Amino acid sequence: MGHRVSPSTRMPAPVKRAVSLLGVSIALAAFSNAAAAGCEYVVTNSWGSGFTAAIRISNTSSTAINGWNVSWQYNTNRVTNLWNANLSGSNPYAATNLGWNGTIPPGQTVEFGFQGVTNGGAVERPTVNGAACTGGTPSSSSSSVASSAPSSSSVPPVSSSSSVVSSSSIANGAQCNWYGTLYPMCTSTASGWGYENNRSCISFSTCDAQPDPWGPVNPGSSSSSSIAPSSSSVPSSSLAPSSSSVPSSSSSSVVSSSSVISSSSLSSMSSSSSSSVTPPGSGVFRINTQGNLTKDGELVPARCGNWFGLEGRHEPSNDANNPSGAPMELYVGNMWWVNNSQGSGRTIQQTMTELKQQGITMLRLPIAPQTLEANNPQGMDPNLKNHQSVRQTTARQALEDFIKLADQNDIQLFVDIHSCSNYVGWRAGRLDARPPYVDATRVGYDFTREEYSCSATGNPSSVTKIHAYDKEKWLANLREIAGLSEQLGVDNIIGIDVFNEPYDYTWAEWKGLVEDAYEAINEVNPNMIIIVEGLSANANTQDGTPDTKVPVPHGSLDLNPNWGENLYEAGTNPLNIPKDRLLFSPHTYGPSVFVQKQFMDPTQTECEDLEGDEAGHADCRIVINPELLEQGWEEHFGYLRELGYGILIGEFGGNMDWPAAKASPADRALWSHITTNVDQQWQQTAANYFKKKGINACYWSINPESADTMGWYLTPWDPVSANTSWGQWTGFDPRKTELLNDLWGL
Repeated sequence: MGHRVSPSTRMPAPVKRAVSLLGVSIALAAFSNAAAAGCEYVVTNSWGSGFTAAIRISNTSSTAINGWNVSWQYNTNRVTNLWNANLSGSNPYAATNLGWNGTIPPGQTVEFGFQGVTNGGAVERPTVNGAACTGGTPSSSSSSVASSAPSSSSVPPVSSSSSVVSSSSIANGAQCNWYGTLYPMCTSTASGWGYENNRSCISFSTCDAQPDPWGPVNPGSSSSSSIAPSSSSVPSSSLAPSSSSVPSSSSSSVVSSSSVISSSSLSSMSSSSSSSVTPPGSGVFRINTQGNLTKDGELVPARCGNWFGLEGRHEPSNDANNPSGAPMELYVGNMWWVNNSQGSGRTIQQTMTELKQQGITMLRLPIAPQTLEANNPQGMDPNLKNHQSVRQTTARQALEDFIKLADQNDIQLFVDIHSCSNYVGWRAGRLDARPPYVDATRVGYDFTREEYSCSATGNPSSVTKIHAYDKEKWLANLREIAGLSEQLGVDNIIGIDVFNEPYDYTWAEWKGLVEDAYEAINEVNPNMIIIVEGLSANANTQDGTPDTKVPVPHGSLDLNPNWGENLYEAGTNPLNIPKDRLLFSPHTYGPSVFVQKQFMDPTQTECEDLEGDEAGHADCRIVINPELLEQGWEEHFGYLRELGYGILIGEFGGNMDWPAAKASPADRALWSHITTNVDQQWQQTAANYFKKKGINACYWSINPESADTMGWYLTPWDPVSANTSWGQWTGFDPRKTELLNDLWGL
């Protein structure tokens, strides 16, 4: 997949913070001044065994509030996770502000939310009180709470004798986080809830607070955390999730001393994350006789998108702090410089909730071999740009936490080895790729990487940095990824996309490698399927002999396949892999990624067989001809559908505004004569063909940081006019939503 760019901006050091759980009877106390606040309690959702709620603190005075804490207690309800605050205690609970939300300017609001269980009782609705609500200065020894909010007969309030507990009174004064397999969940065990996978908790004194990017999870999960900032500038949809067992029509109730949140806002807060802990290795994925994906015998809807970043970002060569670096950082849409360095409030969980609401059931997650290295410096600070509240500790930790959170949200995923090196990236083409790379001469192209190689031998003189990769290292990576289901206790890893766009192999070469990959994966996890991409039109340009190439059959010579698209020989020379364990996954793109020769206007005879930058320099026009394009797709991969193979397009998409907007300066100049929406036409043509063939597809991409495709999420970032807005997301592109809804039958 094509090039990515990012601004040259240095990240401050990470801020360690504790995660939190939360509950329902509230007191506000210990502000550093006597500013008054309006306190609002919102039950955002409720179902048979649980609920979600949020507390809003609105500064109604003319003086800033600097620091806040909250205490509360239940009769029967219990808290299972919390976001946007630190937590101490276990019924009674005490929460304090995080670093980024401790100050509440006049007229502004901060908010924290939580999920709880009812333990057989009703959803308890609390009183809301304390110094912040009244403007008084509370006593630190206060032992009871006076109500400042109206009660309701519909839900019984918590007893007015609820105690106030300060964070200093909690044993050891410790704050806990839980990460991967290293940090068990620390909660009260006396009440019989809050265990992690039925394991007892480590003591509070041994808990190590770490920054956690993932957002809230569910009872009994193996990863739980706090979510990044929420203020009056952050939409209510940034609130974290409830449970997949929550009916979408469940009612919400509000008790407020200021204003009542609208029902439409409440509906955006619901979540689809699962509340159950999945036993390790219980998911068995197969391709049925109709070529469709199943899990434990049930069909899995393949509504899929790509969420990239962990395979390596490519920093500009003039970056002041990490020039030409390759940070492996999962994009969150929440860069540290946003909103006066307060961040945007977006989290991974918020995005998963929104994707579920859009119909997503599956994600493709690209990584590099270096992503699996726990301490690779390009996966850690100071090379990361996400806001501290959502910043990963390492790329490996980010990978594991993402997989677990997706599992809790009932999102299936497959891991893609996207390159031989996070530095070489999409230009690899083969396991031991060497320069010269085929895209190094693109106009206005900064990320040539001609100094990097994945080959230990046969390198040209330009190579100064070697990340040697080979078949044995690749197979070891495949085995390691195959073991993640059992290691992490999840059942949502469909399989492994064994190598991205292997365009530099012949089919015979690639067939041998893929069959070995299947054996390696099957040794470790026979529940997985193997996901196999196609080739290109030529091979062996990166094998140490760049001046020679081997043509690869792909049908009509007039219809060139994209990298990863060519499966022309797979039917007549099939893989020695059971059909129910194999999923073909070709890639295909339109003009915003690469202008193929079949896009040329046939009336311009001087443009016949031109492509790429050469066609742009010749002012060639672009014509999207559905009949011609479908002929190529049918030859390259579509015919396999009739042979009963499973097919899932691994990547398709593009910049619908190309080249006039959001495109690189070089593309805008080179293709300025194109004034129609040719890439949008191409995407619609592709979606129509996939739908007609009964083929589903993974959209590239979910996130909008791709310079040649943008994303499903919108962004104010523009590489020409708004480069400092990079890394912000502002909702879904309605054109792409309509396209995907039609493709997915939603």
